[in-house]
Amino acid sequence: MPTELSGASLAGSPFPWLMFLQEALLFAAALLPVWLLARLEHRPAGDYGLPARELFGSRFWQGCLLGLAEISVLVGAIALFGGYRFGTLALRGPGAMMAWLVFWFAFFVVVGLYEEFLFRGYVQFTLSRAVRFWPAAWILSLGFGALHLMNRGENWVGVAGVVAAGLVFALALRRTGNLWLAVGWHAAFDFGETFLYSVPNSGAVLHGHLSNAVLEGPVWLTGGSVGPEGSVFSFLIMGASALLIHLLFPRSQYGGLPAAAVQRTRSETSTS
Repeated sequence: MPTELSGASLAGSPFPWLMFLQEALLFAAALLPVWLLARLEHRPAGDYGLPARELFGSRFWQGCLLGLAEISVLVGAIALFGGYRFGTLALRGPGAMMAWLVFWFAFFVVVGLYEEFLFRGYVQFTLSRAVRFWPAAWILSLGFGALHLMNRGENWVGVAGVVAAGLVFALALRRTGNLWLAVGWHAAFDFGETFLYSVPNSGAVLHGHLSNAVLEGPVWLTGGSVGPEGSVFSFLIMGASALLIHLLFPRSQYGGLPAAAVQRTRSETSTS
């Protein structure tokens, strides 16, 4: 997960780019062995969640819209109860704003690719064939949440929110058949949290944000040091998001299921 940056000048500090490189290398380290395993298993690497034919296609951009909508509704609900203020601009001039906007969006796309592929890619595919989809999703979502405990400012409420988000992303994977919707959603939510609304992201306050935003009020409302992910509204909105996925994508399209489940899904599709 991202760590705190020092200094708000993107051009003047190498650290943002080193952090970007770190995330890119982590994604490459997760992707390369899976590509080799796919060749050994004589199946397309895209079966594990990131088909190249849908690279940054419509599902990704749909996910971006959902992620921005989720964080906007969440921050809006907190603001409605007096817990959030946008504050003054922290970046001066359109050049600085555009540079950080592009950086953070690109950075969180890489974060989304790495985390979604690590926790809902090959391992989800393999575990689903052994213990079925949802037990595998629970195991990996709990691991996803535990990883966030390394973030300064994170707590158990925030971790519970991360686990819930992992399950929502798993539902998106099951219903769409790949990770592109979840990658866009994950990236846009983190981008909105870190840059647009300038609030803590899983306990980390990152420099290069748009405004000097203020979260104030009870922890149940603002999430405290965790940020909006620890707010009670986060859990309510994630529940609504899961319902939205269910309505928009009513049938399972996931390929990493036991053979009997795949056959049953195909039969249900052919008779509908």
